[in-house]
Amino acid sequence: MPADPLHRAGKPQRSTTSQPPSGSGASAIEVRRSPRRRRTVSAYREGDRTVVLIPARMSAAEEQRWVNVMLDKLAAQESRRALGDAELSERARRLSEQYFDGRARPASVRWVTNQNTRWGSCTPSDGSIRLSHRLQGMPEYVVDYVLLHELAHLLVPGHGPRFWQLLKAYPRTERARGYLEGVVAAERLPHVPGARGESPAG
Repeated sequence: MPADPLHRAGKPQRSTTSQPPSGSGASAIEVRRSPRRRRTVSAYREGDRTVVLIPARMSAAEEQRWVNVMLDKLAAQESRRALGDAELSERARRLSEQYFDGRARPASVRWVTNQNTRWGSCTPSDGSIRLSHRLQGMPEYVVDYVLLHELAHLLVPGHGPRFWQLLKAYPRTERARGYLEGVVAAERLPHVPGARGESPAG
């Protein structure tokens, strides 16, 4: 997202710097609070730092929530280039090696456009995995989670305790599930227009 010139000069803002969540791709996060900013949150990369601009009135809990939201939005924007089927297959192979000791070996992995009610599917009998095109452009850790979910079905068909035990190996399972649940919830809400590169903070 482009830098916001209104908040890079003039009246000083209160800012804090912290380490980002694992896998965010930035070395530090700087949160800048501004009394001028009322209802929007924005973020951009500044070298190896991520700058998040928020209203001064936000609580610490709201700040943390919006930092996570904006990190996900930036990550999604930065991974807009969709992986091809060959790249997707290679990614699945690497994930299987890393988390399942290479035991999950799909015969094919590809994008499909006919899955609008689920994120992915697996047919253990022929070893095929299909991912919904709606995942394209989402953060990499979310795509990886869906791939791992389907890879796990090659080893355990159902969703019993053994299945979820496999996915515990992936450290971002809960966050990825939360992200996808948020997408589903957002699709049910009326569209709220906002400034480009910003999100309404409520």
